[in-house]
Amino acid sequence: MNSFRKVGKNIQLPLSAVWMMNTVSEYKGKEELFAKQSPQILNALVEMAMIESVESSNRIEGVTIERKRLKPIVIGHSKPRDRSEEELSGYRKALDLIHKKYESLAISSETIKELHRLSRLDVGDAGQWKKKNNEIIKKHPNGRIEIVFTPLEADKVSDAIKQLCLAYEDSLAQSSYPPLYAIACLILDFLSIHPFRDGNGRVSRLLTLLALYQNGYGVGKYISLERIVEQSKEAYYESLNKSSQDWHKSKHDVMPWVHYFLSAIVSAYREFEQRAGHLKPARGAKTQIISQVILNQLGEFSISDIEQECPGVSRDMIRVVFRQLQDEKKIICLGKGKSAKWKKK
Repeated sequence: MNSFRKVGKNIQLPLSAVWMMNTVSEYKGKEELFAKQSPQILNALVEMAMIESVESSNRIEGVTIERKRLKPIVIGHSKPRDRSEEELSGYRKALDLIHKKYESLAISSETIKELHRLSRLDVGDAGQWKKKNNEIIKKHPNGRIEIVFTPLEADKVSDAIKQLCLAYEDSLAQSSYPPLYAIACLILDFLSIHPFRDGNGRVSRLLTLLALYQNGYGVGKYISLERIVEQSKEAYYESLNKSSQDWHKSKHDVMPWVHYFLSAIVSAYREFEQRAGHLKPARGAKTQIISQVILNQLGEFSISDIEQECPGVSRDMIRVVFRQLQDEKKIICLGKGKSAKWKKK
């Protein structure tokens, strides 16, 4: 599609992009080592990442549920009680499909529609291309509505997605581009086509995870890429906006988006190394993760702050670790009650 078409085979990446790709390659080697040496620790990270991914990807789209319902829906497979819980449950099912069958899932129109169907949980036009043209808009505080981007027309979507999937697969088969660059182009073109009436952002994040897995980058299994996107939403939308200008004419600049995409992957691997590299399997994996999160805090923090960074872990377990670190004189309490602040000693 357009991002693959405009560059040609003699691509020359900026040194900053090359540096980030090399950094990711180094981290990839460490990931494989951790997977062999510390499976217990990584299993704990998988559960946390699953919860964070479901929560963040849906929260970006404005879909939220009570925090106490998050773990039962994502991990406990509790029956959804309303539409919001259904959407989170659907996204979890899409993640399950990728985690378990990524090797046999082709990057194709059928797979993309299936990811949309699962993440939208069979409601309305789930798994169907949009039937009407749409626009990406921005609402300003004063009420003014700005058209940020006009995606591809509805009647061109089916053919465009087929072309995109073929261009992506061909670029990998011919080694035309580095895999990370090809994945970034795949996602940029998908978002520019905007093939669904709703849920394009969620599917783009699922597609990112699938493509990374298939190319040997498994960090998204242990660290939530969706949370990293949520935490950098301004940079995400800014880079996407810059790279989509003149996309229809194939005269767009892919590099703002590529830089953002690579920086997000580097951030995920850094966090992975921080969480997995400093832990030893002798103690409970979750206990160690909580301890590491606490000891990485800057300034004052509360139990609620740690709870936010350790989804899927009960408050009781977090309290136990707080007491252990307090007994070891590594942290001190600055007050009383549920909202009491703590700091490292």
